[in-house]
Amino acid sequence: MSVNGRTAIVTGAGSGLGEAAARRLAGEGARLVVADRNPDAVERVAKEIRAAGHEAVPFVADISVFEQARELVEFAVSSYGGLDLAFNNAGITPRLVDVHEIEPQDWLDVIRVNLTGVFFCMKAELSHFVDHGGGAIVNMASTAGVMAHAGRAAYSASKHGIVGLTRSAAVEYARRGIRINAVAPGPIDAPSAQGLPPEIRAQIAAKTAMNRPGTMEEVAGVVHFLLSDEAAFVTGSVYEANGGQTQL
Repeated sequence: MSVNGRTAIVTGAGSGLGEAAARRLAGEGARLVVADRNPDAVERVAKEIRAAGHEAVPFVADISVFEQARELVEFAVSSYGGLDLAFNNAGITPRLVDVHEIEPQDWLDVIRVNLTGVFFCMKAELSHFVDHGGGAIVNMASTAGVMAHAGRAAYSASKHGIVGLTRSAAVEYARRGIRINAVAPGPIDAPSAQGLPPEIRAQIAAKTAMNRPGTMEEVAGVVHFLLSDEAAFVTGSVYEANGGQTQL
């Protein structure tokens, strides 16, 4: 499933699913621009990818600021001579709270980063792809973008928005050689979950038909597939990597 020799941007690549996807794409031969707003994290990930014998350069960016999203794309082009692939992964997860208790600023922050930030990245990426004959994008959605998640209205709204944005843009750009898909993970055994008490981890696992959380590498595999030539006839899709959670 070749991405070999292609230039890819991964946002939110300083940790978690973004880092796992960056490592997978680099391992498959892609030339990575590792982007995150945390300078120490992005430097570490890029350095470790290079130490493994692959190509990666770091870029510090807050993708909720359009100029920084645009500069990220320009940096990729100047670093490698072009841009072919993008995984728009960066996002934030707010605390669990009922709708009437959501602080207005918290709502705005979640929408600004999770949804507007993805739009800003897509706008910059698509401008390049249109002018240079195509490309592929994967956006980070969530099961919260395809089903109800109590206590996470702001997060769910942002992820539902990403699903709608992905599908609409996929139709707009399908005849211009640009594919746009989303991945919607369910419970994942990410570092943030590994310190939870065993009973909580068991409750999370029980939410899936497989009775286990997914791994970051499993989600990274879906991202790799969607960006690769093997998915050449796939666009406008939302891949639910959730162990059957939405079927229960």
